[in-house]
Amino acid sequence: MRTQYCGHLNKSLAGQTVELCGWVNRRRDLGGLIFIDMRDREGIVQVVVDPDMKDVFDVANQLRNEFCIRLTGEVRTRPESQINKDMATGEVEVLAKGLEIINRSDVLPLDFNQKNTEEQRLKFRYLDLRRPEMSDRIKLRAKASSFVRRFLDENGFLDIETPVLTKATPEGARDYLVPSRVHKGSFYALPQSPQLFKQLLMMSGFDRYYQIVKCFRDEDLRADRQPEFTQIDIETSFMSAEQVREVTEKMIANMWQELLNVDLGAFPIMKYEEAMRRYGSDKPDLRNPMELVDVADILKDVDFKVFSGPANDPKGRVAVIRVPGGAVLTRKQIDEYTNFVGIYGAKGLAWMKVNDREAGFEGVQSPVAKFLNEDIVAQLLDRTQAQTGDILLFGADKKRIVEEAMGALRLKLGNDMELTDTSAWAPLWVVDFPMFEEDDEGNLHAMHHPFTSPLGVSPEELKANPAGVNSNAYDMVINGYEVGGGSVRIHNADMQSAVFDILGIAADEQRLKFGFLLDALKFGTPPHAGLAFGLDRLVMLLCGTENIRDVIAFPKTTAAACLLTDAPSIANPAALDELAIAVKAAKEDNAEQA
Repeated sequence: MRTQYCGHLNKSLAGQTVELCGWVNRRRDLGGLIFIDMRDREGIVQVVVDPDMKDVFDVANQLRNEFCIRLTGEVRTRPESQINKDMATGEVEVLAKGLEIINRSDVLPLDFNQKNTEEQRLKFRYLDLRRPEMSDRIKLRAKASSFVRRFLDENGFLDIETPVLTKATPEGARDYLVPSRVHKGSFYALPQSPQLFKQLLMMSGFDRYYQIVKCFRDEDLRADRQPEFTQIDIETSFMSAEQVREVTEKMIANMWQELLNVDLGAFPIMKYEEAMRRYGSDKPDLRNPMELVDVADILKDVDFKVFSGPANDPKGRVAVIRVPGGAVLTRKQIDEYTNFVGIYGAKGLAWMKVNDREAGFEGVQSPVAKFLNEDIVAQLLDRTQAQTGDILLFGADKKRIVEEAMGALRLKLGNDMELTDTSAWAPLWVVDFPMFEEDDEGNLHAMHHPFTSPLGVSPEELKANPAGVNSNAYDMVINGYEVGGGSVRIHNADMQSAVFDILGIAADEQRLKFGFLLDALKFGTPPHAGLAFGLDRLVMLLCGTENIRDVIAFPKTTAAACLLTDAPSIANPAALDELAIAVKAAKEDNAEQA
């Protein structure tokens, strides 16, 4: 039905007759002439309808926004004075020779010229996707996926599919369960990742595997999370962690070069311990120049328990952020930041304004200054390299709370004070994560997943000091977002059992949940390692947006609902009966019935 896309028309086609299909983006009636901005997925072109073409003019008079039309016309160049430099097709226009209304449009529930609510956009997503901004994002996503396939194919990786209906495994979030009609009372789990299957593929001899795959996690959502997301899954045999990082770094660097014409440069490597110490985060945004500075040794003897308590606690931390130019902050603004860190469990936010650096103690302003002497203030100013006009913000509490609160505060201040260079790209690798992390009850949990290999220890050494061992794991971070994570996997049955033992998974439970994996590890398992990228997050960064819903064609809300289809919905009682499932009434329903 078409010979060209609207957005592909240019001066080289001048004088040619073209057939176009698309939508009316805008119609302007100037009395003697009608101008139509016609749009398809590749862009917009201006169409001119001359009243001398009566039949065409009569049809054009009926057009309204979003009418679906087909048009035949002649491409002609615009006069120099009428060139529209804001349009890719601005040097040409099409003189209409034939016009057909394929389908009319009702008044739209969205206004393309106004800012609509996200609920409206998601409910009428098929209309929202017509907007050039959204269309460009989906096209860029397609280009990113295509690039990944080409790169991995050219580097000897095989695209292999793995099951979607599988067995539940502990990977950090709740599983989505699928009931079995054949095996009543039994359930499949939708995969949180293809983790075990890709390891089994390594055991099968497919030494370079990849898959662009849907994964499912029933967890609390946010701007960069969805209940179903797309993962670029990569696994290799006989490759070290350094080699895996090398090939995947090359893939991402080449992707940025091809799609954005951006050179990311070499990715620095930072240990987890350093990232947490300097930035309070294992995914630091290096575009932000501020860092956390430890000052516990300076404050351990002060007569102020808010400082001295954590400073003398082995599990405590006292850290300072120096905010350049921050002395301009008002008391109201400081109170707002105090409320902000409270979200992360911090009990307060002490501050010190540096009004005159040369004046030392006399040049600072702080409600806690009365607890400090001249020497301590001098040491604080020296260590933080404070300058006149700065403010020092103090976090003092348990180490985890200080890191979470001050790490988040650092990011917020970077944006609020315009200290973060939003025009820059800052990739890095974070490596040497702890093998396990401890919860408030003292229980150990795998920081990545229980199939990650410990770094440089035997099973016996791991059991003797599990909290002191690092894992051979690595994350790729870009601009403060973890875009990919991976590790060297355990390829020894004894080591895998040792990890399960530390995690409190009893021997019979190990056999029940992972018997097939433990058996497979006994048959010449090769050393293997891998990495998985979040395609949605990568495309989000490529597009310059901060919400992955902007780069997914039909996303869910933060309540894991699809406003377009009204999913999830109540199941047919007959279907539930066939599955031998009874739905338990919610408490509020019972209360109403009572």
